[in-house]
Amino acid sequence: MTDATPYHHLTDRLNRFPQGAPDSPTLQKILRVLMTPREAELVSQLPIKPFTAQQASRNWKIDLTETRKVLDGLSSRALLVDVEKNGEMIYVLPPPMAGFFEFSLMRLRDDVDQKLLSELFYQYCTVEEDFMRSLFITETKPGRVFVNESVLPEIEVLDYERASHLIKTSSHRGVGMCYCRHKKGHVGQACSAPMHICMTFGGCAESLVRAGYARAVDPVEGLDLLQQAYESNLVQFGENVQRGGSFICNCCGCCCEAMIAARRFSFLRPIHTSHFMPLVDADTCTGCGKCAAVCPVEAMGMVSANDAARPNRRKARVDENICLGCGVCVRACPAKSIRLEHRSSRMVTPVNTIHRVALMALERGQLQDLIFDNKVLFSHRALGALLGVILHLPPVKRLMATEQVRSQFLAALASRMDG
Repeated sequence: MTDATPYHHLTDRLNRFPQGAPDSPTLQKILRVLMTPREAELVSQLPIKPFTAQQASRNWKIDLTETRKVLDGLSSRALLVDVEKNGEMIYVLPPPMAGFFEFSLMRLRDDVDQKLLSELFYQYCTVEEDFMRSLFITETKPGRVFVNESVLPEIEVLDYERASHLIKTSSHRGVGMCYCRHKKGHVGQACSAPMHICMTFGGCAESLVRAGYARAVDPVEGLDLLQQAYESNLVQFGENVQRGGSFICNCCGCCCEAMIAARRFSFLRPIHTSHFMPLVDADTCTGCGKCAAVCPVEAMGMVSANDAARPNRRKARVDENICLGCGVCVRACPAKSIRLEHRSSRMVTPVNTIHRVALMALERGQLQDLIFDNKVLFSHRALGALLGVILHLPPVKRLMATEQVRSQFLAALASRMDG
Protein backbone atom coordinates (compact mmCIF):
# COMPACT_ATOMS: atom_id res chain seq x y z
CA MET A 1 0.00 0.00 0.00
CA THR A 2 1.43 3.36 -0.97
CA ASP A 3 1.12 6.45 1.18
CA ALA A 4 -1.41 7.89 -1.31
CA THR A 5 -3.77 4.92 -1.14
CA PRO A 6 -5.57 5.85 2.13
CA TYR A 7 -6.43 9.28 0.76
CA HIS A 8 -7.82 7.81 -2.46
CA HIS A 9 -9.88 5.41 -0.36
CA LEU A 10 -11.16 8.40 1.60
CA THR A 11 -12.06 10.23 -1.61
CA ASP A 12 -14.05 7.18 -2.70
CA ARG A 13 -15.85 7.24 0.65
CA LEU A 14 -16.69 10.95 0.32
CA ASN A 15 -18.12 10.43 -3.14
CA ARG A 16 -20.59 7.84 -1.94
CA PHE A 17 -22.39 10.74 -0.27
CA PRO A 18 -24.58 12.99 -2.47
CA GLN A 19 -22.31 15.96 -1.69
CA GLY A 20 -19.00 14.53 -2.78
CA ALA A 21 -15.60 15.87 -3.72
CA PRO A 22 -14.16 15.12 -7.17
CA ASP A 23 -10.64 13.77 -6.91
CA SER A 24 -7.74 15.99 -7.87
CA PRO A 25 -4.12 16.53 -6.74
CA THR A 26 -5.33 19.56 -4.79
CA LEU A 27 -7.92 17.54 -2.87
CA GLN A 28 -5.28 14.97 -2.00
CA LYS A 29 -3.08 17.74 -0.58
CA ILE A 30 -6.02 19.09 1.48
CA LEU A 31 -6.74 15.68 2.96
CA ARG A 32 -3.05 15.21 3.79
CA VAL A 33 -3.07 18.47 5.75
CA LEU A 34 -6.20 17.49 7.68
CA MET A 35 -5.55 13.79 8.40
CA THR A 36 -2.76 11.31 8.85
CA PRO A 37 -2.66 8.31 6.47
CA ARG A 38 -3.97 6.05 9.23
CA GLU A 39 -6.84 8.42 10.01
CA ALA A 40 -7.71 8.69 6.32
CA GLU A 41 -7.83 4.90 5.98
CA LEU A 42 -10.02 4.54 9.05
CA VAL A 43 -12.40 7.32 8.03
CA SER A 44 -12.74 5.75 4.58
CA GLN A 45 -14.31 2.72 6.30
CA LEU A 46 -16.99 4.69 8.16
CA PRO A 47 -20.63 4.45 7.11
CA ILE A 48 -22.51 7.22 5.36
CA LYS A 49 -25.15 7.40 8.07
CA PRO A 50 -24.57 8.36 11.74
CA PHE A 51 -22.84 5.61 13.70
CA THR A 52 -21.73 4.64 17.19
CA ALA A 53 -18.29 3.81 18.51
CA GLN A 54 -19.33 0.15 18.64
CA GLN A 55 -20.18 0.19 14.93
CA ALA A 56 -16.87 1.88 14.07
CA SER A 57 -15.01 -0.66 16.22
CA ARG A 58 -16.57 -3.53 14.26
CA ASN A 59 -15.74 -1.89 10.95
CA TRP A 60 -12.17 -1.13 11.94
CA LYS A 61 -11.61 -4.40 13.80
CA ILE A 62 -9.88 -2.59 16.65
CA ASP A 63 -10.88 -2.55 20.31
CA LEU A 64 -13.51 -0.14 21.59
CA THR A 65 -11.15 1.89 23.79
CA GLU A 66 -8.83 2.65 20.87
CA THR A 67 -11.82 3.32 18.62
CA ARG A 68 -13.22 5.92 21.01
CA LYS A 69 -9.80 7.56 21.25
CA VAL A 70 -9.59 7.89 17.44
CA LEU A 71 -13.19 9.13 17.12
CA ASP A 72 -12.77 11.69 19.89
CA GLY A 73 -9.52 12.91 18.32
CA LEU A 74 -11.21 13.40 14.95
CA SER A 75 -14.15 15.14 16.62
CA SER A 76 -11.85 17.46 18.55
CA ARG A 77 -10.54 18.69 15.18
CA ALA A 78 -14.06 19.03 13.75
CA LEU A 79 -13.47 16.30 11.17
CA LEU A 80 -16.35 14.35 12.72
CA VAL A 81 -19.49 15.74 14.31
CA ASP A 82 -20.32 14.05 17.61
CA VAL A 83 -23.70 14.41 19.30
CA GLU A 84 -24.88 12.81 22.52
CA LYS A 85 -28.22 11.02 22.15
CA ASN A 86 -29.89 9.05 24.92
CA GLY A 87 -26.62 8.86 26.82
CA GLU A 88 -24.65 7.56 23.84
CA MET A 89 -22.31 9.48 21.54
CA ILE A 90 -23.34 9.40 17.89
CA TYR A 91 -20.78 10.32 15.21
CA VAL A 92 -21.09 11.38 11.59
CA LEU A 93 -18.58 12.40 8.95
CA PRO A 94 -19.95 15.64 7.48
CA PRO A 95 -19.58 16.29 3.76
CA PRO A 96 -16.70 18.52 2.67
CA MET A 97 -19.10 21.45 2.12
CA ALA A 98 -20.99 22.54 3.99
CA GLY A 99 -18.89 20.57 6.42
CA PHE A 100 -15.33 19.84 7.41
CA PHE A 101 -13.78 22.20 4.85
CA GLU A 102 -15.43 25.14 6.60
CA PHE A 103 -14.93 23.77 10.10
CA SER A 104 -11.15 23.65 9.59
CA LEU A 105 -11.01 27.45 9.30
CA MET A 106 -13.70 28.42 11.83
CA ARG A 107 -11.09 29.26 14.46
CA LEU A 108 -7.42 30.19 14.60
CA ARG A 109 -5.32 27.08 15.21
CA ASP A 110 -1.67 26.09 15.15
CA ASP A 111 -1.96 22.33 14.61
CA VAL A 112 -2.30 22.84 10.83
CA ASP A 113 -0.86 25.39 8.43
CA GLN A 114 -3.98 27.47 7.87
CA LYS A 115 -2.33 29.66 5.25
CA LEU A 116 -1.41 26.60 3.21
CA LEU A 117 -4.87 25.15 3.76
CA SER A 118 -6.49 28.40 2.63
CA GLU A 119 -4.42 28.46 -0.53
CA LEU A 120 -5.37 24.86 -1.26
CA PHE A 121 -9.08 25.55 -0.62
CA TYR A 122 -8.89 28.59 -2.90
CA GLN A 123 -7.31 26.48 -5.63
CA TYR A 124 -9.78 23.60 -5.25
CA CYS A 125 -12.98 25.60 -4.72
CA THR A 126 -12.40 28.78 -6.72
CA VAL A 127 -9.73 28.23 -9.37
CA GLU A 128 -10.67 24.66 -10.26
CA GLU A 129 -14.29 24.17 -11.34
CA ASP A 130 -15.08 20.50 -10.77
CA PHE A 131 -15.85 20.65 -7.06
CA MET A 132 -18.20 23.63 -7.01
CA ARG A 133 -19.87 22.54 -10.22
CA SER A 134 -20.49 19.06 -8.79
CA LEU A 135 -22.28 20.55 -5.76
CA PHE A 136 -24.98 22.12 -7.90
CA ILE A 137 -25.78 19.66 -10.68
CA THR A 138 -28.87 18.29 -8.93
CA GLU A 139 -32.32 19.82 -9.08
CA THR A 140 -32.38 19.75 -5.27
CA LYS A 141 -29.77 22.19 -4.00
CA PRO A 142 -27.76 21.78 -0.78
CA GLY A 143 -28.29 25.39 0.31
CA ARG A 144 -30.90 28.13 0.14
CA VAL A 145 -31.28 31.83 0.82
CA PHE A 146 -33.25 33.32 3.70
CA VAL A 147 -35.10 36.54 2.97
CA ASN A 148 -33.94 39.74 4.71
CA GLU A 149 -36.68 40.11 7.32
CA SER A 150 -35.94 43.77 7.98
CA VAL A 151 -37.38 44.78 4.58
CA LEU A 152 -40.30 42.38 4.34
CA PRO A 153 -43.69 43.92 3.58
CA GLU A 154 -46.90 42.74 5.20
CA ILE A 155 -47.18 39.55 3.14
CA GLU A 156 -47.22 35.88 4.03
CA VAL A 157 -43.87 34.58 5.23
CA LEU A 158 -43.50 30.99 6.40
CA ASP A 159 -41.51 30.27 9.54
CA TYR A 160 -38.78 28.35 7.74
CA GLU A 161 -38.19 31.34 5.44
CA ARG A 162 -37.05 33.38 8.45
CA ALA A 163 -33.53 33.09 9.78
CA SER A 164 -34.85 34.46 13.08
CA HIS A 165 -37.12 31.43 13.47
CA LEU A 166 -34.19 29.01 13.22
CA ILE A 167 -32.22 31.10 15.72
CA LYS A 168 -35.10 31.18 18.20
CA THR A 169 -36.13 27.52 18.00
CA SER A 170 -32.85 25.58 17.71
CA SER A 171 -31.74 23.44 20.62
CA HIS A 172 -28.17 24.76 20.34
CA ARG A 173 -26.61 27.80 18.66
CA GLY A 174 -22.96 28.49 17.95
CA VAL A 175 -21.09 31.30 16.22
CA GLY A 176 -17.71 30.93 14.57
CA MET A 177 -15.31 32.60 12.22
CA CYS A 178 -16.43 32.99 8.61
CA TYR A 179 -14.53 30.30 6.70
CA CYS A 180 -14.73 32.22 3.41
CA ARG A 181 -13.38 35.53 4.68
CA HIS A 182 -10.77 33.77 6.82
CA LYS A 183 -9.58 31.86 3.75
CA LYS A 184 -9.58 34.99 1.57
CA GLY A 185 -7.54 36.80 4.23
CA HIS A 186 -4.73 34.28 3.79
CA VAL A 187 -4.66 34.91 0.04
CA GLY A 188 -4.87 38.70 0.44
CA GLN A 189 -8.45 39.16 -0.75
CA ALA A 190 -10.61 39.49 2.38
CA CYS A 191 -13.17 42.28 2.65
CA SER A 192 -14.12 44.27 5.76
CA ALA A 193 -17.38 42.41 6.53
CA PRO A 194 -17.69 40.96 10.06
CA MET A 195 -15.69 37.78 10.63
CA HIS A 196 -17.28 36.16 13.69
CA ILE A 197 -20.83 36.02 12.45
CA CYS A 198 -21.55 32.63 10.84
CA MET A 199 -23.87 30.41 12.88
CA THR A 200 -24.45 26.70 13.39
CA PHE A 201 -27.43 25.02 15.03
CA GLY A 202 -28.64 21.85 16.70
CA GLY A 203 -26.29 18.90 16.98
CA CYS A 204 -23.74 20.50 14.67
CA ALA A 205 -23.49 23.54 16.96
CA GLU A 206 -23.29 21.33 20.05
CA SER A 207 -20.36 19.42 18.58
CA LEU A 208 -18.48 22.48 17.32
CA VAL A 209 -18.90 24.31 20.63
CA ARG A 210 -17.61 21.26 22.51
CA ALA A 211 -14.54 21.13 20.25
CA GLY A 212 -13.89 24.87 20.53
CA TYR A 213 -14.66 25.68 16.89
CA ALA A 214 -17.72 27.74 17.78
CA ARG A 215 -18.90 29.79 20.73
CA ALA A 216 -22.29 29.10 22.27
CA VAL A 217 -24.78 31.95 22.00
CA ASP A 218 -28.34 32.41 23.26
CA PRO A 219 -31.25 33.47 21.02
CA VAL A 220 -30.86 37.14 21.94
CA GLU A 221 -27.23 37.30 20.85
CA GLY A 222 -28.07 35.23 17.78
CA LEU A 223 -30.69 37.78 16.74
CA ASP A 224 -28.23 40.61 17.41
CA LEU A 225 -25.76 38.92 15.05
CA LEU A 226 -28.50 38.60 12.44
CA GLN A 227 -29.20 42.33 12.71
CA GLN A 228 -25.49 43.05 12.35
CA ALA A 229 -25.49 40.94 9.19
CA TYR A 230 -28.45 42.93 7.81
CA GLU A 231 -26.66 46.20 8.51
CA SER A 232 -23.57 44.88 6.68
CA ASN A 233 -25.66 43.91 3.62
CA LEU A 234 -24.80 40.24 4.05
CA VAL A 235 -26.94 37.43 2.62
CA GLN A 236 -28.22 34.67 4.89
CA PHE A 237 -27.43 31.31 3.28
CA GLY A 238 -28.30 28.06 5.02
CA GLU A 239 -29.18 24.41 4.67
CA ASN A 240 -31.97 23.77 2.17
CA VAL A 241 -34.51 22.31 4.59
CA GLN A 242 -37.68 23.41 6.32
CA ARG A 243 -36.86 21.88 9.73
CA GLY A 244 -33.65 21.36 11.65
CA GLY A 245 -31.29 23.50 9.56
CA SER A 246 -27.68 23.09 10.68
CA PHE A 247 -26.14 26.43 9.66
CA ILE A 248 -26.61 30.01 8.49
CA CYS A 249 -23.66 31.69 6.81
CA ASN A 250 -23.79 35.45 6.49
CA CYS A 251 -22.34 35.89 3.03
CA CYS A 252 -20.68 38.72 1.15
CA GLY A 253 -20.53 38.74 -2.63
CA CYS A 254 -16.75 39.02 -2.81
CA CYS A 255 -15.49 36.27 -0.49
CA CYS A 256 -18.23 33.72 0.04
CA GLU A 257 -18.09 30.68 -2.18
CA ALA A 258 -21.87 30.28 -2.40
CA MET A 259 -22.23 33.78 -3.87
CA ILE A 260 -19.23 33.31 -6.18
CA ALA A 261 -20.74 30.04 -7.41
CA ALA A 262 -24.11 31.74 -7.96
CA ARG A 263 -22.41 34.15 -10.36
CA ARG A 264 -20.03 31.66 -11.95
CA PHE A 265 -22.52 28.83 -12.46
CA SER A 266 -25.73 30.80 -12.78
CA PHE A 267 -26.91 28.48 -15.56
CA LEU A 268 -27.05 25.65 -12.97
CA ARG A 269 -29.22 27.69 -10.58
CA PRO A 270 -26.77 26.69 -7.83
CA ILE A 271 -28.67 28.17 -4.87
CA HIS A 272 -32.26 27.55 -3.86
CA THR A 273 -33.69 31.08 -3.88
CA SER A 274 -36.09 32.64 -1.42
CA HIS A 275 -39.78 32.81 -2.31
CA PHE A 276 -39.51 36.53 -3.03
CA MET A 277 -38.52 38.77 -5.91
CA PRO A 278 -37.66 42.50 -5.84
CA LEU A 279 -39.92 44.77 -7.88
CA VAL A 280 -38.54 48.13 -9.02
CA ASP A 281 -40.82 51.18 -9.26
CA ALA A 282 -39.48 52.76 -12.46
CA ASP A 283 -41.25 56.05 -11.76
CA THR A 284 -39.48 56.71 -8.46
CA CYS A 285 -36.14 54.98 -9.13
CA THR A 286 -33.40 57.63 -9.22
CA GLY A 287 -30.84 55.43 -10.95
CA CYS A 288 -28.30 55.90 -8.15
CA GLY A 289 -26.99 52.36 -8.60
CA LYS A 290 -26.72 51.53 -4.90
CA CYS A 291 -28.87 48.44 -5.33
CA ALA A 292 -26.59 47.13 -8.07
CA ALA A 293 -23.52 47.84 -5.95
CA VAL A 294 -24.69 45.63 -3.06
CA CYS A 295 -26.23 42.78 -5.07
CA PRO A 296 -24.03 39.76 -4.30
CA VAL A 297 -24.77 37.94 -7.57
CA GLU A 298 -25.00 40.91 -9.98
CA ALA A 299 -28.70 40.30 -10.57
CA MET A 300 -29.47 44.01 -10.28
CA GLY A 301 -28.27 46.19 -13.15
CA MET A 302 -28.71 49.74 -14.41
CA VAL A 303 -30.36 50.40 -17.79
CA SER A 304 -31.67 53.41 -19.65
CA ALA A 305 -34.95 54.76 -18.29
CA ASN A 306 -35.99 55.70 -21.86
CA ASP A 307 -36.91 59.17 -20.63
CA ALA A 308 -36.97 61.60 -23.58
CA ALA A 309 -36.85 64.60 -21.26
CA ARG A 310 -33.78 63.22 -19.46
CA PRO A 311 -31.87 61.02 -21.91
CA ASN A 312 -29.12 60.20 -19.40
CA ARG A 313 -31.52 58.97 -16.74
CA ARG A 314 -31.07 55.36 -15.63
CA LYS A 315 -33.19 52.92 -13.68
CA ALA A 316 -32.61 49.60 -11.93
CA ARG A 317 -33.65 46.33 -13.55
CA VAL A 318 -33.71 42.85 -12.00
CA ASP A 319 -32.52 39.75 -13.82
CA GLU A 320 -35.08 37.31 -12.43
CA ASN A 321 -33.15 34.32 -13.73
CA ILE A 322 -30.28 34.83 -11.29
CA CYS A 323 -31.86 36.88 -8.47
CA LEU A 324 -31.64 35.15 -5.07
CA GLY A 325 -34.54 37.06 -3.55
CA CYS A 326 -32.41 37.99 -0.54
CA GLY A 327 -33.74 41.56 -0.24
CA VAL A 328 -30.36 43.25 0.23
CA CYS A 329 -31.18 45.62 -2.64
CA VAL A 330 -34.38 46.75 -0.91
CA ARG A 331 -32.46 47.83 2.16
CA ALA A 332 -29.88 49.68 0.07
CA CYS A 333 -32.39 51.75 -1.95
CA PRO A 334 -32.48 55.32 -0.55
CA ALA A 335 -35.59 56.22 -2.59
CA LYS A 336 -37.56 53.19 -1.32
CA SER A 337 -38.25 52.30 -4.95
CA ILE A 338 -37.80 48.53 -4.51
CA ARG A 339 -40.15 46.20 -2.70
CA LEU A 340 -40.36 42.45 -2.32
CA GLU A 341 -43.21 40.42 -3.77
CA HIS A 342 -43.92 36.70 -3.89
CA ARG A 343 -42.54 34.81 -6.85
CA SER A 344 -45.13 33.46 -9.25
CA SER A 345 -44.58 29.93 -7.90
CA ARG A 346 -43.32 28.86 -4.48
CA MET A 347 -40.00 27.05 -4.44
CA VAL A 348 -40.12 23.47 -3.11
CA THR A 349 -37.98 23.08 0.00
CA PRO A 350 -37.14 19.62 1.41
CA VAL A 351 -38.72 18.97 4.79
CA ASN A 352 -35.54 17.90 6.58
CA THR A 353 -32.00 16.67 5.99
CA ILE A 354 -33.07 13.07 5.29
CA HIS A 355 -35.50 14.32 2.66
CA ARG A 356 -32.89 16.59 1.05
CA VAL A 357 -30.15 13.96 1.01
CA ALA A 358 -32.49 11.32 -0.42
CA LEU A 359 -33.57 13.65 -3.22
CA MET A 360 -29.99 14.61 -4.04
CA ALA A 361 -28.89 10.97 -4.03
CA LEU A 362 -31.79 10.07 -6.29
CA GLU A 363 -30.95 12.84 -8.75
CA ARG A 364 -27.27 11.88 -8.80
CA GLY A 365 -28.00 8.20 -9.36
CA GLN A 366 -26.55 7.31 -5.94
CA LEU A 367 -29.64 6.27 -4.06
CA GLN A 368 -28.40 2.69 -3.76
CA ASP A 369 -25.28 3.92 -1.92
CA LEU A 370 -27.44 5.79 0.55
CA ILE A 371 -29.82 2.93 1.27
CA PHE A 372 -27.51 -0.06 1.02
CA ASP A 373 -24.47 1.30 2.81
CA ASN A 374 -22.49 -1.91 3.16
CA LYS A 375 -20.21 -0.52 5.85
CA VAL A 376 -22.86 -0.46 8.59
CA LEU A 377 -26.46 -1.68 8.56
CA PHE A 378 -29.21 0.93 8.75
CA SER A 379 -31.42 0.99 11.80
CA HIS A 380 -35.04 0.18 11.11
CA ARG A 381 -35.98 3.74 11.97
CA ALA A 382 -33.49 5.32 9.54
CA LEU A 383 -34.42 2.91 6.74
CA GLY A 384 -38.11 3.50 7.34
CA ALA A 385 -37.66 7.27 7.26
CA LEU A 386 -35.69 7.08 4.03
CA LEU A 387 -38.19 4.78 2.32
CA GLY A 388 -40.96 7.10 3.49
CA VAL A 389 -39.33 9.95 1.64
CA ILE A 390 -38.96 7.86 -1.52
CA LEU A 391 -42.54 6.64 -1.48
CA HIS A 392 -43.87 10.19 -1.33
CA LEU A 393 -41.95 11.26 -4.41
CA PRO A 394 -43.79 11.96 -7.69
CA PRO A 395 -44.27 8.83 -9.84
CA VAL A 396 -41.42 9.63 -12.24
CA LYS A 397 -38.91 10.00 -9.42
CA ARG A 398 -40.20 6.85 -7.76
CA LEU A 399 -39.50 5.06 -11.02
CA MET A 400 -35.97 6.50 -11.07
CA ALA A 401 -35.44 5.21 -7.55
CA THR A 402 -36.66 1.77 -8.51
CA GLU A 403 -34.33 1.57 -11.49
CA GLN A 404 -31.31 2.55 -9.42
CA VAL A 405 -31.91 0.25 -6.50
CA ARG A 406 -33.21 -2.62 -8.70
CA SER A 407 -35.00 -4.11 -5.76
CA GLN A 408 -38.24 -6.05 -6.16
CA PHE A 409 -39.10 -5.07 -2.61
CA LEU A 410 -38.75 -1.36 -3.29
CA ALA A 411 -40.54 -1.71 -6.62
CA ALA A 412 -43.48 -3.38 -4.90
CA LEU A 413 -43.67 -0.66 -2.27
CA ALA A 414 -43.48 2.07 -4.90
CA SER A 415 -46.19 0.45 -7.02
CA ARG A 416 -48.53 0.25 -4.01
CA MET A 417 -48.43 4.03 -3.77
CA ASP A 418 -49.98 4.17 -7.23
CA GLY A 419 -52.74 1.78 -6.26
